[in-house]
Amino acid sequence: MLTPSSGQESTRQRLTVTLFVGQSLFAAAMIATFTLMAIVAADLSGSDAMAGIPSTLTLLGRAAAAYPIGLLLDRAGRRIGLSAGFGLGVVGSITAVYAIGVGSFALFCVGAILMGMGRAGSDQSRYIAAEIYVADRRAKVIGLLVFAGTVGAVLGPALVAPSQAAAVTSGFAAATGPFLVGIGLYALGLVITMLFLRPDPKEIGAAIEVEEQQATIQVPARPLANIFQQPAIILAVAALTIGQLVMAMLMVITPLHMSHHAHEAGPISFVISAHTFGMFALSGVTGWLIDRYGRVPLIVAGGFVLILASMLTPLSTAVLPLAIALFLLGLGWNFCFIAGSSLLTDSLAARERPRAQGASEMLVASAAGVAGLATGVLFERAGMTAVSGVGLLFSVSLLGFVAFYAVSRPLVRQPKPIP
Repeated sequence: MLTPSSGQESTRQRLTVTLFVGQSLFAAAMIATFTLMAIVAADLSGSDAMAGIPSTLTLLGRAAAAYPIGLLLDRAGRRIGLSAGFGLGVVGSITAVYAIGVGSFALFCVGAILMGMGRAGSDQSRYIAAEIYVADRRAKVIGLLVFAGTVGAVLGPALVAPSQAAAVTSGFAAATGPFLVGIGLYALGLVITMLFLRPDPKEIGAAIEVEEQQATIQVPARPLANIFQQPAIILAVAALTIGQLVMAMLMVITPLHMSHHAHEAGPISFVISAHTFGMFALSGVTGWLIDRYGRVPLIVAGGFVLILASMLTPLSTAVLPLAIALFLLGLGWNFCFIAGSSLLTDSLAARERPRAQGASEMLVASAAGVAGLATGVLFERAGMTAVSGVGLLFSVSLLGFVAFYAVSRPLVRQPKPIP
């Protein structure tokens, strides 16, 4: 066991850099392969109606693997758990390349599921980074790990065209290019994690918890059913899930909404870029605000920003108003995601975190999957106003969870377990 005094700042910084690089590589690989996934699916299946199936299966794979990977992180350590995620990404990408080569849509779907399962590991990097810091620095480091998504958002699409050309030169089909790059990026992330994520962050997190004397009574780690009855946990998971659901509903359908109003690829890309900027680029500032003003105030701010975005999105089909609305949508998600993650980490003992965070990630991924499936049906039947209306209702409900937390918190006096 690592002693509190041995968790030096240089070790924390090295582990944080390792997690940031790994998250950036995973995000770049995932976004690069996602760029062509619908096109490849339509080509392999012979039907545009099947184009969204692999993307949906990726989300389902992510949801299905989130809790098992959480258990692996708990029992085998953070390094092994993260490495398993990168390994699944490698296997999934290899499967996708083979599927394209033999023209198998079913096998391509298997590859998509495996890549989604790999992401279930990568998504927990932010929690692993948070646990090696004291409470008043956790939101900032979570924001840093979320910012790694910006690196992926820039690097991933930029790799698509060159990877296609390289694939053709090497005798592969052009469509395999991003997946071949994905194999390399996932493998590099696996090697970096195995070599440099030492000592295991689990040891540092346990030492910090003892050092901060968070526990007053030695009791066993709580069952998940008890954990998820706590007001702080309920609010944290609500912020993560609702923020993801509202963001996914509006973001997924906006390109189609713009296309129906005669917008071409350039303006659509500009709006989605504004959304991505809101999601990731200001994460460092968000982390600083959370550490300064608190987790719950930023969840409240996120709820209000999501409400504003939901109200603005259907009001105009012009590019600039839509870009502003989608930027706010990304920013509201950012507030909810980082503040919710920080509150969840703060509310758990070290030995509880992987299981509970894995269960939370399962709910978040499921929300994204449900949103992706439901928003198209809702848009087809009732248009963008209806989609935004549902997003508005969920955003308002988040403030209801905040009110529940404010009322319930003084009534709860649960002793905090120690590892």
